[in-house]
Amino acid sequence: MKRQTGIWIDSSKAIIVALDGDTEKITEIDSDVENSVYHNKEGNKGTFSGSHHGDSDKKFDDRKKQELDYFIKSVLSYVKKSDELIVFGPAQTKTRLEQKLMDENLIEPGKLKSVETADKMTLNEIVAKVRRFYNPFEYKEPEPKS
Repeated sequence: MKRQTGIWIDSSKAIIVALDGDTEKITEIDSDVENSVYHNKEGNKGTFSGSHHGDSDKKFDDRKKQELDYFIKSVLSYVKKSDELIVFGPAQTKTRLEQKLMDENLIEPGKLKSVETADKMTLNEIVAKVRRFYNPFEYKEPEPKS
């Protein structure tokens, strides 16, 4: 039985849906990646001279890159046993994840089936997308509740 995995990812979190036959396992990983340049302890950035401001931005960018790399590594630890993988999400994090997979040979060629752009999605939408991707003829939409 193939273990099929789908990852919805952006810089704030990743939702991993692992299908193993009829069972599914859903894992959510929150990210510690900072998404704002302003920090409370730094005060008003407008009061800094140009060199201090540039140094602060570079430190922030470096820290953000390290945090994103750590986040991606933690996501990848959940998909090592996958036979097939799809990655989707709204931001560039999905392409960073794809690049990491390829650059470090973390997945065998042909296992990464697709990398797609997708908007913000609910958990049910994410699970349905993964199920439809792997089983397009078997998946039935849930019937609306009366």
